[in-house]
Amino acid sequence: MTAPEVRTLVPVGKAVGIKLFSDGVLVVGFSQIPAEGGTVIPAKDCGLREGDVITHINAEEVDTIEEVQGQIQEIGGEKMSIRAVRDGKTVQVTAQAVKCSTDGVYKLGAWLRDSMAGIGTVTYYDPATGAFGALGHGINDVDTALLMPMESGALLSATVADVKKGCRGEPGELHGEFDMSGDIGVLSANTSHGIFGTLNSGDMAAMEPVEVATADQVETGEALICSNVAGDQVRSYKVEITKIFPEADDGRDLMLKVTDPALLEQTGGIVQGMSGSPILQNGRLVGAVTHVLIGDPTQGYGILAEHMLEAAGIE
Repeated sequence: MTAPEVRTLVPVGKAVGIKLFSDGVLVVGFSQIPAEGGTVIPAKDCGLREGDVITHINAEEVDTIEEVQGQIQEIGGEKMSIRAVRDGKTVQVTAQAVKCSTDGVYKLGAWLRDSMAGIGTVTYYDPATGAFGALGHGINDVDTALLMPMESGALLSATVADVKKGCRGEPGELHGEFDMSGDIGVLSANTSHGIFGTLNSGDMAAMEPVEVATADQVETGEALICSNVAGDQVRSYKVEITKIFPEADDGRDLMLKVTDPALLEQTGGIVQGMSGSPILQNGRLVGAVTHVLIGDPTQGYGILAEHMLEAAGIE
């Protein structure tokens, strides 16, 4: 009987800049438009909701705020058909923009978002394919908390300039400086269990490949996380896996407690931007850091590597 093949991946732990452009334009809120006869909110009145993703106006595809605004000005005060995606289903509404009395521009009264950018951590790299996984959770819109529908995205080189230290009730965060001269990787998927794509090179893969742990190989006890919390250097820090939730499906498969004095001194524990930091135990890649406990930044959650690979479509 042939033994099952053991998968190996390179743990990374490097902070990167992440930029994502949406597939369609996300409605994140509404505003009143001053017009003749009083204030109105045409976008809300026609049936659009927060979280809707506008994809077409009068059969014209729109992917950016500029394209939406251009269509609205071209149509003017006439009725328009708006196609949007809501909870995975297509909806269609009829709207009529109004001319704003303060600047003479036709408006719908919808706050829109078509892109996001931030800092995060790459979890793993596969030298055989160039594939990477990062974050361990999805990129969600900050206003609606919904997963951003992705048309395209990329990674940028980054250095950590400083850290806002976490404290009870207020999570900290990494502050990064991004190299805008060129992309180092391409995003192909934004999922609830991580973002995935391909790196242009393996330059950031400084460590050797390690075996990927199966869920039954993960245990409570000592572990390490690899993280980049200063400059561009990745270091290993001691943590403890305190609980395991094998049936979880929200990126909270493991509970972690930071025990490393150096990391506690520098960051207070887990901070925003460390999401994706690989977790190693017994020489295997166990998973990635995903969340911090707001009430106690020394503790947080992690996702199993198995679940990240499933989300990436890797058996």
